[in-house]
Amino acid sequence: MASPMYRQIAEDLRERIESGELQPGQQLQTELELRERYGASRNSVRDAIKLLITRGLVQTRPGQGTFVVQKIDPFVTILSGEPTAGGPEGAAYQWESSERKREVTSSPIQVEIQEASREIASQLGMAEGTEVISRHERRFIDGTPWSMQTSLYPMEFADRGAERLRRPEYIEEGTVMYLRATIGVRQVACRDWITVRAPNSTEADFFKLPSDGRIPMYEIFRTAFDGNGQSMRLTITVCPADRNQFIVEFGEASVFSDRRVRAAPWEGRLHSDA
Repeated sequence: MASPMYRQIAEDLRERIESGELQPGQQLQTELELRERYGASRNSVRDAIKLLITRGLVQTRPGQGTFVVQKIDPFVTILSGEPTAGGPEGAAYQWESSERKREVTSSPIQVEIQEASREIASQLGMAEGTEVISRHERRFIDGTPWSMQTSLYPMEFADRGAERLRRPEYIEEGTVMYLRATIGVRQVACRDWITVRAPNSTEADFFKLPSDGRIPMYEIFRTAFDGNGQSMRLTITVCPADRNQFIVEFGEASVFSDRRVRAAPWEGRLHSDA
């Protein structure tokens, strides 16, 4: 007994994808073109696409069409790093980008002066509406959109002498070292608060996520503290679950220093570090 038409279409498209005829990221023919190619009804073509979506082979993008899913080698972030470092981009991040030859790039820094919302003010221990400096960038791994990150600092830091926070430029030595050297603010601890939610429209567009919302977003709130226990920075990182994984390490750092992702028993599934 012959299979339903939609399954025949889905099977043919699957074979074309797995053979490489249809490349990762390539757009499929339009619904009308597929109907003509297979001599099928609209419903058969749509059901075939739905089947391929459930199998993780294609994804639809609103207003753009249907595309072959691009398999992504995920980046693994070591969250439990040195508390005096600038962020999750510790030794493992450097190892990934140098030893594994992964290309790490970022958009230009965007700087804004804004009033702290209730949530931001709460994290930074200030009154709602207090002015803060927002430094935003978008990051890429091997050309694939990887994360969006915004760091917020009290405006008083710039007023006290850390003027470079207000400039749309990278601070090569890192803001942790910069703040310590210029105004004597020393970071001694960090707290990561991780949530999971659906992407908003801006995130779905930037990360090229499927329209059905089945790929959630990690949202990481990292609050840094100085030696007086005062919040000195809030960094908010959002990244899709299909290209980001996390490791938490406890104990002596030397135990992990030369192992990182290389020694993971699930090698082949965890490959990277943010």
